[in-house]
Amino acid sequence: MRDWTLDEIMEVYNMPLLELVFQAATVHRKHHNPREVQISTLLSIKTGGCPEDCSYCPQAARYHTDIDKNDLMSVEQVEKAAIDAQATGSSRLCMGAAWRNVKNDDEFEHVLKLVKTVNDMKMEVCCTLGMVTESQAKRLAEAGLHAYNHNLDTSEDYYKEIISTRGYQDRLDTLSNVRKAKLTVCSGGIVGMGEAVEDRCKMLKTLSMLRPQPESVPINALVAVEGTPLEEQQDVPIWEMVRMVATTRIVMPTTTVRLSAGRTSMTAEGQALCFMAGASSIFAGDKLLTTPNPDINSDMELFDTLGLIPRKSFAKNEQRVSSEVTLTEAEKAEKIKWSRPTHKIEKNEDYKKQAKLKRKEEVL
Repeated sequence: MRDWTLDEIMEVYNMPLLELVFQAATVHRKHHNPREVQISTLLSIKTGGCPEDCSYCPQAARYHTDIDKNDLMSVEQVEKAAIDAQATGSSRLCMGAAWRNVKNDDEFEHVLKLVKTVNDMKMEVCCTLGMVTESQAKRLAEAGLHAYNHNLDTSEDYYKEIISTRGYQDRLDTLSNVRKAKLTVCSGGIVGMGEAVEDRCKMLKTLSMLRPQPESVPINALVAVEGTPLEEQQDVPIWEMVRMVATTRIVMPTTTVRLSAGRTSMTAEGQALCFMAGASSIFAGDKLLTTPNPDINSDMELFDTLGLIPRKSFAKNEQRVSSEVTLTEAEKAEKIKWSRPTHKIEKNEDYKKQAKLKRKEEVL
């Protein structure tokens, strides 16, 4: 496996666009079926109230974004959502909870039941729950989890301009814990937060240096949400998304590149270029956690036009057999500690103050 330098990755990113797409398409065809695209469904099993200060996120409790909050979904609710997802062609269900990190409590026990339920339905089940310890990752694996998502978001340098409530190393440690549990790793980033091209390439370099490389890398375009510090960011030009997808494909040849958030602002032609450049997964459904997503019917029309076919569950990795999940005495006594960076992000603090004022006005 090649060790890419930052200069090499930037050279790939900046090559003439058509040549970049051609080279990416060539790599894609060598390692993947170019007609197959996995349809995944992202389900928010617990929405809002997150204590983090991520500048892009409408689920942060400190911002005023008018999202519909909900407590942890029941087994019956998740089972129905999985059935609906399968009916639309989804072979993977990703469950997200707005937590800073997983705790060894009743809510985690409930999530383990949700994982087992979806796995028993012959769907790939992925979770994004915040930071996890090695023992927590192993318990998720025992319950039948297929993949764990924990995005790096951006480069380590620019990360400090976006998030101040957790450290970059915590993200890398979480990915390491996931890998120790023999789960597949899903980790990518967001394009369009004000970062430089160098930051995008630095993120790809960090991901490419993981051993093994992530099985899945989501490439998200920022969806600017009113009430968040990044609400005034302009949509990312489609050419930049194509470049990011293509570069990811070349740097991580066997990885599934997931064309994730931001598709509502992309034309059918723009998405087609992304598929040609190596994207082989989309998220279906009217929402991605809390942000809009294209209608499934329009996605199916695009598939028909391009001659794409949905990828089946467990096409690349075998299904896990769910086993009885119990908490050991050592795990009960485990002290979970994650870092708390000391710096503040001025814009995030300003929006936190604005949110407090809006809430007071609403009460009055």
